[in-house]
Amino acid sequence: MSDFLDTQIGAVRYLAFNRPEKMNALTKSMYGGLAQGLNEAAGDFSVRAVVITSEGDHFTAGNDIVDFMDNPPTGESSEVATFLAALLNFPKPLIAAVKGNAIGVGTTMLLHCDVVVAAPNTNFSMPFVSLGLVPEAGSTFLFPALVGYQRAAKIFMTGGSFNADEALEMGLIAEIDADALAGAKKIAEQIAQQPPQAMINTKALLKARNHDSVAAVMKAEFEIFALALQSDEAMEAFMKFMAKKGSS
Repeated sequence: MSDFLDTQIGAVRYLAFNRPEKMNALTKSMYGGLAQGLNEAAGDFSVRAVVITSEGDHFTAGNDIVDFMDNPPTGESSEVATFLAALLNFPKPLIAAVKGNAIGVGTTMLLHCDVVVAAPNTNFSMPFVSLGLVPEAGSTFLFPALVGYQRAAKIFMTGGSFNADEALEMGLIAEIDADALAGAKKIAEQIAQQPPQAMINTKALLKARNHDSVAAVMKAEFEIFALALQSDEAMEAFMKFMAKKGSS
């Protein structure tokens, strides 16, 4: 069974995490699937919008720590770096349907989406510092720009979580829906009926002000993240995390 599903219905392409038994913790191959799906959709005229979603009860528990330690994404050719570049440069409408846990990159990737629909039970968190790492995906630029410096600093520095109501109030998500995927599908289908070039141009204009700044921040974050990943501090934090997981 594949841990990543890529399907197209009409003019909408659906990219879905399919590792529900592991709360959709992301592996190297899943990042590769995401990157490939986004890059193919970008160049396929039949695709008018993309929805990122998940099977099971959770969006994603973030990176699979064991896979991450076995395949540290320290180079620009890594699947993680390729996915982040695809996310930053994706020219078409990108919608996400989230539920349950949306941890780490499960939250930071949402900052690049045009519309996010969340289930009422969604739990967002970005515990990078808690793991001896730094935030990624341009989140150190995008998140404070969205919610203000103090709030962003508190969330990043404590590793604390927040719920769907708070995410809606912050502007991280567009709406809350008991069936997040159905809500995202409805929006994606509405968007897919719009004139495609006008849609692409509108997204480009919306993103233009911050694009180069976000790209520069993402590069710096990735370099520091790669160094941190090889540090004793991160290794100790990972071991504590695994021990805690094993005893729970």
